Order: sequence, then C-alpha cells, then structure tokens
Amino acid sequence: MQVLEKAFGYITRNYDDRIQVLVFEQNTEGAGIQIPKGTIEDGETPLEAVIREMVEETGLTNLEVQGLIAQDYAEHYSGALQKRYFFHLTSNESQHTWQHNPTGLNEGNLQFTFYWIEKEHDVELAKGHGDYLYRIV
Repeated sequence: MQVLEKAFGYITRNYDDRIQVLVFEQNTEGAGIQIPKGTIEDGETPLEAVIREMVEETGLTNLEVQGLIAQDYAEHYSGALQKRYFFHLTSNESQHTWQHNPTGLNEGNLQFTFYWIEKEHDVELAKGHGDYLYRIV
C-alpha cells in the first residue's frame, strides 16, 4: 500500500492577548472547515512542504515555524493511508478574514475564505484536522 505524506499547519496569532488559530472554508460543497495542509512532494522534507503549502494555500508570507507537534498515520476517507505531519506556525497577520485562491497544482477554481478561531470547539473541523489542536490552544 502506498503511503501519501501530508503536511498540516496550525497557524496561530496572538490577538488581544488571546491565541487564535487560522481555519478556512472552500467554495466546494462538503469540504468542511479545514486547516491549511498539502502533499509533501518528492525530494521535499516535511518542513519544506509545510512552509510551501502554507504560502500557497493562505497567501501569507509572514510565517514563522515553531516546530513539529505531532506525526502519525491515518486512513483518509478515500481509503488511502496518510503519514501526517502537524506543525505549529505563527503569524502577525492583522486581517480578521480574507479570501485567497490557492496557487498549488490542481487547485484552479478553488477559493478559500480564511478566519480565526479561539477555542477548539468554536467550529467543527473536517475529520482529522483538529486531532492535535489541543496542543496549541
């Protein structure tokens, strides 16, 4: 069985002395509320991938990687096995919400709407996206 490696990013900011986490919704039905993530490309380390993917998906360039907070294996709803790397990144972004068209491969007509949450249960994240959120908030 082939293992697909994925890099996930919990991007946080400090706003009014509160930690907030970046999430997004996309313009496709049923995708749910997510955190930024993407596939690790051949020859790329998980750290390199998370930096690239966060810029491609969010449009943010002012990110600082705090570290890897977890890695695991999980079965994707498609049946594929994923090796997941969860990173914590910080930003000083002042916008409360914005839209961005991701620039990665095969993301032509996607549009993401980003916003910040403060508590783990503020929203219901897509399956697997909130697995390690408790380590951040």
